[in-house]
Parts: sequence; structure tokens; C-alpha cells
Amino acid sequence: MVDTNSVYIIHTVTSHDGTKIGYRQLGSGPGLVLVHGSMASSQSFMTLATILSDNFTVYVPDRRGRGLSGPFGNNYCIQKEIEDLDAVFKKTGAHYIFGLSSGALIAIKASLYLPSISKIALYEPPIALKHSMIEKHNLVMQRFEKEIVNGEMGSAIVTVLEGLEIMPSPLKYFPRFLLILLFNRTIKEDAKTVKENDVSLIELIPTHHFDYQLIIETKDSIVDFKDVSSQVLLLGGSNSPIFLKHSLDKLNNVLVCAKRVEFRGLGHTAPIENNQPEQVAQELRKFLMNHKCKQK
Repeated sequence: MVDTNSVYIIHTVTSHDGTKIGYRQLGSGPGLVLVHGSMASSQSFMTLATILSDNFTVYVPDRRGRGLSGPFGNNYCIQKEIEDLDAVFKKTGAHYIFGLSSGALIAIKASLYLPSISKIALYEPPIALKHSMIEKHNLVMQRFEKEIVNGEMGSAIVTVLEGLEIMPSPLKYFPRFLLILLFNRTIKEDAKTVKENDVSLIELIPTHHFDYQLIIETKDSIVDFKDVSSQVLLLGGSNSPIFLKHSLDKLNNVLVCAKRVEFRGLGHTAPIENNQPEQVAQELRKFLMNHKCKQK
């Protein structure tokens, strides 16, 4: 059992547009930045960060619009996220990055602009490869946006998790009405117990709107990543949806220096689920501390 109450330090930096970006720092060793995904914040990575803190100085930013950081602001786009990371990397002197889901999209895109990044680890970036995938995302988001407007937060989170086939096991076998009841209860309980510096689930759910925007912005961008010169670790779970596996396959074919690892029995949320981040951490340690890939 990992003690996620480990002592961490809070720092802030100022991004290019003046937005404050806050991050948690813990551990010692080479600098590693963890970039969270949708409906999440820095707190989501505290188990993984704590495991890695024996070997690395881990920096866990709240992406803009969440927690310790400032608002999304006008003209939100992936470039804003890259500028936020640029400020963090310049302040910390880190050279490694790990991103989950939409955080992985940001990480791989940032590596094209930030030469200080020497090693990148990605867990299932949702790169849209087909028009049919965008159409599916659009249908999910239409329902999601209506539920957010109506204050149906439990329904909204179920819509995203079911629609994108990333519902954690064994919840994916539950009927929708039962899932909505379960998530509504979870949201209420979470609001009562949220810790200092954490963000409540009811605040995080609507932020998926902006992560979806990143998916649309980066569609058909797979060819751009042939110019990534950093070493890349591609991670995914055998229980994850097929479109995420296809994204990893395509990246593996395009990148000049990549290693692919699949975790048997794990899904999309493995890096943040209880007792599963350890497996992800083991591969991250091997890659960041020892691995040197051969260019294709």
C-alpha cells in the first residue's frame, strides 16, 4: 500500500500568457514531469508520483483550469498547454515527461517544441486516426454537454466513460442507471472529503470539454511526430479500447526511437488506479534510468 500522504512542496510558474501554473514537487533525483489527462488534476497522479519519488524529483502540475493553476483563458488550445509546460521545464530543469491520455497528447506535441525533453513516456494518447472516430466523439460530446448544462454530473461522466469505452472494469458490466446512481453518490462523497489542494470531482467533470478540444485539434497529426527526436516509451493496456491501441501502433511505426509495452489485464486508467500504478512505475524506471533505444 502506497502512502499518498507523502510530503510535497507547492511551486508556481507563470506561463507565456500570464496564467499561473501550480505544481506539486516530491522526491529527489532526475526531474520527471507528470501530465494528467481528462477529468483529473495533480492529485490523480499522487500514487504514481510517490512510487517514483525514490528515484526521481517528480513534478506534477495542475493543468490550467484546475486546482493550483489559473483559468483556461481565451483562445484555449494545445499551444497554451505547451507554453505552460515550457514554464515548468525552465523552472525545474527537468528532462523527462510522462503523459496519460490527453496529457500524453500534450507531452508528445510539446517534445516538438521543447528541446529540453530528452525522454517521453506516453500512456494511450487519444490520437484520432479516422473520421468515424471523430464522429463517435462528437456524438458522445453532444450528450455530455447537454448533461453538464442540466447539472447531471453523474450521467455526464458515465457518457464519457461508456462512449469512449474506457469504463474501468468491472464497472463496464453494470447497467447505465446503476452507474449513474453510483457516480452521483461518488460525487457527493468526494465533495465531503476533498483534501486541501485537491479538486472536487464535480469541478473536474466539466473540464472534459477542453480535453475533447485537444483531440479535435490533433486529429490526423500522426505524421507530424516523425520529427520527434527524443526517446519515446509507448504504454498501454490489453483491456483498453481498440482505437487507443491503433494510436500506439501508428506512433510506433512513425517514431524514429520508440519502445512499445502492453500491460496484460490493465486498462486506460491504470496509471491512476489503486494498486496498478506500480506496474506502470516499473516500466518508467527501466526506461528513464537505463533504456537506450536504437533508431529505426
